[in-house]
Amino acid sequence: MADSMWLLVMFDLPVTTKEQRRLASQYRNMLLDLGFSQVQYSVYSKYFINATGIRRILTPLKSYIPDMGEVRALRITDEQWAGTFRWYGPNEIQVENRPPQLALFE
Repeated sequence: MADSMWLLVMFDLPVTTKEQRRLASQYRNMLLDLGFSQVQYSVYSKYFINATGIRRILTPLKSYIPDMGEVRALRITDEQWAGTFRWYGPNEIQVENRPPQLALFE
């Protein structure tokens, strides 16, 4: 079985004009619609069971980038994600765990 992965999407999008702000909001909403969770303002993450799902999602990530926008997508193994440090103020808090698998029948 392939290793589970996290995809971390980081972006800087121009927001000088009203149209640029609209396109930046559209990009953020597209990420949420694709199942990403906001980690920080311009950083989103999503859990994938394997790398195949990541390859399928790269096309919409690329096609919605506004002109002059910069986007980076970083694949991280579930083990690497679990080993990261996270602070809220001076207090360390637990890193997000992988989401539960979808239960179709109970």
